[in-house]
Amino acid sequence: MLNFIYNKGWEGRCTMNEIKIKTEFIRLDQLLKFADITQTGGHSKILILEEQVKLNGEICTQRTRKIRPNDIVEVEGEEPIKVVAM
Repeated sequence: MLNFIYNKGWEGRCTMNEIKIKTEFIRLDQLLKFADITQTGGHSKILILEEQVKLNGEICTQRTRKIRPNDIVEVEGEEPIKVVAM
């Protein structure tokens, strides 16, 4: 059973990417890997510690931060990701 679904926004439209979750939350480092922003947990950790990741508009340096539906994650150079409930 899938707990997460990744919907990429359509090119040329002002829509952000969405991650749909069945669970109560997803950890920030897991979200970055699932969205193909990073390939490994180590790369996620580096981006987070270098303050390149924002959660709801504020820099987040906690890699195990719980991301819940309606949260928006931004990474420098990437499209924003909105987490939504399934």
